[in-house]
Amino acid sequence: MSAATGEKGLKLGVNGLGRIGKLTVWHHVGRKYFDEIVVNIGREAGSSLQDVAHYLERDSTYGLLGCYLHGYNAVPVIAEIDATQGTIMVDGVRVRILRSARNPVDIGWRECGVRLVVDTTGRFIDPSLPSDHPGGSVRGHLESGAEKVIVSAPFKMKDRKADLPGTMPEDAVTTVMGINTNDYDPRRHRIISNASCTTTCLAHMIKPLLDHFGPHKFLTASMATVHAATGSQAVLDRLPQAGKKDLRKNRSIMNNIILTTTGAAKALRLVIPEMRQIGFIAESVRIPTATGSLIILVVDLQEEPNREPIRRETINTVYRRTAELDPNGYLHYSEKQNVSGDIIGAPRAAAIIEGYETHTRTAEVSIDLANVPGLNQNVIDQLANTLIRVPVTQAVIYGWYDNEMGSYVNMLGDRTVSVAEHL
Repeated sequence: MSAATGEKGLKLGVNGLGRIGKLTVWHHVGRKYFDEIVVNIGREAGSSLQDVAHYLERDSTYGLLGCYLHGYNAVPVIAEIDATQGTIMVDGVRVRILRSARNPVDIGWRECGVRLVVDTTGRFIDPSLPSDHPGGSVRGHLESGAEKVIVSAPFKMKDRKADLPGTMPEDAVTTVMGINTNDYDPRRHRIISNASCTTTCLAHMIKPLLDHFGPHKFLTASMATVHAATGSQAVLDRLPQAGKKDLRKNRSIMNNIILTTTGAAKALRLVIPEMRQIGFIAESVRIPTATGSLIILVVDLQEEPNREPIRRETINTVYRRTAELDPNGYLHYSEKQNVSGDIIGAPRAAAIIEGYETHTRTAEVSIDLANVPGLNQNVIDQLANTLIRVPVTQAVIYGWYDNEMGSYVNMLGDRTVSVAEHL
């Protein structure tokens, strides 16, 4: 994908300036593929445009924008702030701030010359809602003038299950870069979900195993993500809103390990359809860190008679070779002893496999054929012994991901440029 400045004279629209929105601006200011970035925050912020520039220029997790762009040779990167025009020059890229409309249909992308929008609000995630929905809709961006919209979150439809075949609107698709990149059809799709940070990591962990062993060897799989805090969590304990059933999200993330949920299992079926054949469960735990998360993947694989058993080195070799052959460099393999801080900011690392901690264990599982549904009773009656023992290997794999900039935002940037190249 090209990184040339202003190759097509395109402007990028970004709706929302939270964690993903802000870091998306950082990414594209550095990449310089777009001539101008138009950011809609939909409200006044601080006392002046200078305060928005102050927010853009520094970050508690990743430091100063100038250092992110230029390292130790950093110089001030915000040169001009024009309150009249609502623009900020950031490292030579014009960033225009819109502050009047919250509903996508009212933003006015057409008047701004924006054809491609990245919605980072996390609010407009139902592609089945019409553009004039009272609460706003992702389709409002299209009505407002955009030709394509990329959503930085998984789709969630109120009246349909997004992971079931045939329920997704024909012009919407979910992709993870490097997994099902080409499922996006520029002639047909107008709304693209970039899935989630956890689904992105998980997909890059599970796909190499599926390609190597085949889905028929998977008996079950499960994952737990040990996930950094997000902006939706409380700094201190607070009273839950009316009707809320999960009381844990209102507890202080600074002081607690908090059990929560993840939709990664459902989204995974959208980007890797073979996962529909495999029983899979996904769980999530939030911990008091700013970013840097970990997936613990557990898979049960059926061994084959007269074949070498699956061992730790077998699994690590699969990941090592996949990482070496990955043309995008999205999968990383490491045999170092890492901690979460080591992977923060790692460029385009969808998943960093911690090969040092891969574990396998092979054992026999007893199965009573008399209790297996669908077997012909006459066949069972002819067996002297209905109890069989099947060799199964359980593998535990650890995968790191920077759930903000390093993994998710950088890959979202790649998806954005790939869509822009077909406008």
